[in-house]
Amino acid sequence: MCRYTYINCQGVQYHSCEFVCVCVCAWSLHRLGWCNLTEGCCDVLASVLHSPHSELRDLELRDNELEDSGVRALSAGLEDPHCKLQRLGLSGCRVTQRGCDSLASVLCSNPSYLRELDLRYNHPGDSGVRVLSAAKLDTLTLLVDHGGENRTKLGPRKYGCQLTLDPNTANRFLSLSEGNRRVTHTPGREEQPYPDHPERFEHIPQVVCRESVCERCYWEAECSLSEGEGGVYIGVTYKGIGKKGWGSNCRFGFNKKSWSLSCCKHSDSDKLRYSVWHNYNRTDIPAPPSPYRRAGVCDDDDDDDGRGVYVYRVGVCVDRPAGTLSFYSVSDTDTLTLLHRFHTHFIQHTPLCAGFRCV
Repeated sequence: MCRYTYINCQGVQYHSCEFVCVCVCAWSLHRLGWCNLTEGCCDVLASVLHSPHSELRDLELRDNELEDSGVRALSAGLEDPHCKLQRLGLSGCRVTQRGCDSLASVLCSNPSYLRELDLRYNHPGDSGVRVLSAAKLDTLTLLVDHGGENRTKLGPRKYGCQLTLDPNTANRFLSLSEGNRRVTHTPGREEQPYPDHPERFEHIPQVVCRESVCERCYWEAECSLSEGEGGVYIGVTYKGIGKKGWGSNCRFGFNKKSWSLSCCKHSDSDKLRYSVWHNYNRTDIPAPPSPYRRAGVCDDDDDDDGRGVYVYRVGVCVDRPAGTLSFYSVSDTDTLTLLHRFHTHFIQHTPLCAGFRCV
């Protein structure tokens, strides 16, 4: 029975965690990124901004589900003469043109201390960028990179990216298909007729993606395991990982250059066994809900012997500026459950890429 991994960049909805109530002190700098804040918190933040006693100069709110209504509430604080805010970080907050209109109205009608507005990873559209640029082009640094309609999705799926497997790196016992978005492990069979290439994994059944992982990136992998067989390692690695040996320097998660989530099935149940790896250190994590079980399905008719196939999905999110790598379990209803989050310091200007190993 073959095992396969399929990269899926589609996303539906992320069910957010509990509401977090925040009390903002009179500090000059406040970091509230990734705090599960919603639009309801923005009224509280606005009251801080227009307080005559506020010393807040830098407010970082990245990666909260504030949306346009939250930005509109924040704008009420920005327009107050007492507001001394110089930098506002709203990247990844699901802001569209309507939110930009609210901000532009404040900047045009009231003198402001604001010098930097970070709206990266949102969906302002051309008109939103134009109206903000016209409002304070001479004094305001406006950051709007990496915009697009997909940035309005909930949770990490707003950072969805398109990935394809690199055939120049695929081990010869890995078969690529579906436009290099599917990899199948065929151990013991005739090797694939791949040409020699210095980036090819010579012995370890691994492959990496052609595209480098950008500043913030999310993707999903659908994996299939037949009963009684091995597992899959879903990895993130620097491109300098070893290719030619059998040792730990070539295996995802077994060295300093890579991280991985290993998935295999318990022999006596439907449960999956998950572990995360980095620098040869393993951490076992609680099993998520059971995978979907499909009886006797395999794309290779010769291998369709009636054994069940267990299908599961894993989401991966890399946030290089925040120094986080997160693995999620994706249910059959598209709900994301955090499995593990690595906190690290990614090396700047060194390419990262997604990778897979079948065992």
